[in-house]
Amino acid sequence: MWGVLRYAPLFPSIFGKAGGLVAKTILVLMDGCRYDAITQTGGYFEHLIDRGLGAKYKVRGELPSMSRPMYETLMTGLPSSVHGVVNNQVVRPSRFENLFSLCKHNGLTTAAAAYFWFSELYSRAPFCPHRDRMQLAGAGSIDHGIFYYEDHYPDSHLYNDGEFLRETYNPDFILFHSMNIDCWGHRKGGESPEYLGAVAAAQELLSPLLHRWLEEGCNVIITADHGMSSFGMHGGPTAQQRTVALYLFSRGLQCGRFTENEISQLSLAPLVCSLLGIAPAQGMTHTGQIARIGESNEKQ
Repeated sequence: MWGVLRYAPLFPSIFGKAGGLVAKTILVLMDGCRYDAITQTGGYFEHLIDRGLGAKYKVRGELPSMSRPMYETLMTGLPSSVHGVVNNQVVRPSRFENLFSLCKHNGLTTAAAAYFWFSELYSRAPFCPHRDRMQLAGAGSIDHGIFYYEDHYPDSHLYNDGEFLRETYNPDFILFHSMNIDCWGHRKGGESPEYLGAVAAAQELLSPLLHRWLEEGCNVIITADHGMSSFGMHGGPTAQQRTVALYLFSRGLQCGRFTENEISQLSLAPLVCSLLGIAPAQGMTHTGQIARIGESNEKQ
């Protein structure tokens, strides 16, 4: 069994630029992706961890393990009892400082290729498809956005949408948010061949992009909002529904497998702030669970 690796990347050729923690940061959100599913199918991600080029954590997701509440939790670092987005039917803009608004306040540019609920939370609500699908000069906290509104929107299109935004606008922070894994989970269940196939397909689409991003010196975070039960549901407290993976690729973070204990999902927002070199919002208090180079990881 692999032990925890406590050294910096051994093969720096994959990282194209010299530098430390602060760099352009890419967040990939694989909607509905269970921890065990990506562990079984994520060959290239796991290869990078084996080679000492990244870190893997096990995340205990917040509740309810639903999409819109967890989008707000991931972006604000707050639990649903505080931010008030308690289910998927709460349709309104975010009322708290979030990663997009913090970037804007600090003079950083943002972009998102994502499901339309992100537009409703961080741009404007309600979503109007013909008006809001393409927001290349957004009026809200997301500077440049392409939003889809059907759960079966192909992941291949989504990742190309995001890469178009990244190459065109060179944002400091960009979100790639895919939905096919969640879609197949609801249709066939979280232990079906179709669900696992969707996870494997997303990983294959991401692998060449990830290699390119690392060569360009970007920080990359890959995670999920929630998991999926064997019955095709999520929202509750079982491990199937709330346990997700967190893959981190950054020069300033320790590499290895840190999966013996679960960390809080509330730690993602302040982590992104540190990668961008900006101060977290007042409510982003779950820090210290991700080990940097030269630090111990005893706080897990």
